[in-house]
Amino acid sequence: MDNIQEIVRLAVEALEDVKGKNIVELDTSELTSLFHHLIVCTGDSNRQVKALANSVAVKLKEAGVDLVGSEGHESGEWVLVDAGDVVIHVMLPAVRDYYDLEELWGGQKPSFTPAGGKPWSAA
Repeated sequence: MDNIQEIVRLAVEALEDVKGKNIVELDTSELTSLFHHLIVCTGDSNRQVKALANSVAVKLKEAGVDLVGSEGHESGEWVLVDAGDVVIHVMLPAVRDYYDLEELWGGQKPSFTPAGGKPWSAA
């Protein structure tokens, strides 16, 4: 399956099936060539984070999507499911707040000034 919107739809459905919270889907095609869409979701516990990611992986595989890989199942704090053009991040609330991927990828390229350094921004 190569239809990116269909992959996004299936992934969001899989997250909703396991009661994922605060599901956000971002179009990153203008920001990077690595992937076109980013989906971020919160799970209430390590067990739910793992179950959410597993639900996504199973649903996408059933639809014929080739997964590039998956990481983070050991701890269950942050599990990433890489479906090529669509990357799904499932996180515990504290981890999601700390890394704030929506801010990072929310349409603005990151910029910051390191302590004692020159301003930097992604090109």
